[in-house]
Amino acid sequence: MEIKRINRLWYVLHTKSRFETVVNDALVKKSFEVFLPKILVKSRRRDRRLMIRTPLFPGYLFLKTSVQSSEHVEILKTGGAVRLIGNKEGPIPVAAETIESLKIMVAGDNEVLTGARFKKGDPVTVVYGPFAGLTGTFVQYRGKARVVVTIEALKQFAAVDVKEEDVERLPKILS
Repeated sequence: MEIKRINRLWYVLHTKSRFETVVNDALVKKSFEVFLPKILVKSRRRDRRLMIRTPLFPGYLFLKTSVQSSEHVEILKTGGAVRLIGNKEGPIPVAAETIESLKIMVAGDNEVLTGARFKKGDPVTVVYGPFAGLTGTFVQYRGKARVVVTIEALKQFAAVDVKEEDVERLPKILS
């Protein structure tokens, strides 16, 4: 009798905004192998000076699965799960070496830097600080952790410098 061996690979799962931990916990309860890399960052709240653990890649986690239709459906039925990242042919696997490297990287308490969060032209909103509520278009990085946001008002542009961590990208509206 021949036993069929299921090949499980790592994939990236996109989640709803700020649902990474909820999805992680739900998938662990369903017996999936999941990896949610988290790093230590300063709390943004003004009344606290805490270091908190936050996802390294907001909105994403890693999942080891065979991507059979039954498992794929079970993953997507999880509250907060959006989709497995891929192309027309299906989900694209992530190398196991990449996952191991990420595990080593986030195991310590050293600062971990990631690539640029914004591209020129991205719609953004300021969520913290004196300019909270302001929406505009990302223009450029200006030195360490600074961005310039432009605002169209009265057919003129005004630009302000804000801290990168005070800005969030807005979804692009399809026209």
